[in-house]
Amino acid sequence: MASSTAKVVSLVLIVVGRMMMNIVEANTWCVARSNAGYGALKSGLDFACSHGADCRAIQPGGSCFNPNTIQNHASYAFDSYYQTHAKNPAACNFGGTATIAVTNPSIYIFPFLSIYMCENN
Repeated sequence: MASSTAKVVSLVLIVVGRMMMNIVEANTWCVARSNAGYGALKSGLDFACSHGADCRAIQPGGSCFNPNTIQNHASYAFDSYYQTHAKNPAACNFGGTATIAVTNPSIYIFPFLSIYMCENN
């Protein structure tokens, strides 16, 4: 009896754990690290935009051009690239200039950094 109860508890924990992983994966974004340098961010931005990220919105006149900062444009491009690669964590690195966020950056203003990321559609 104790053995079957332990098996059921283990199964429940596995199922709940997998469900929680799916929730986290569904609510993740790839953003530029705040301490990344301009050159590294520019390199990552160029890579993302030339390898599948949809960067039209961050071009001059685009809906997400402002704020016009390398941090915001890189975050937008990094997240677009990350999304086109099924949110694979390996698609959010860009030479160490990116990180996976669990708070939606399109609605969260990072304190002291004035970072706002326009949402990818």
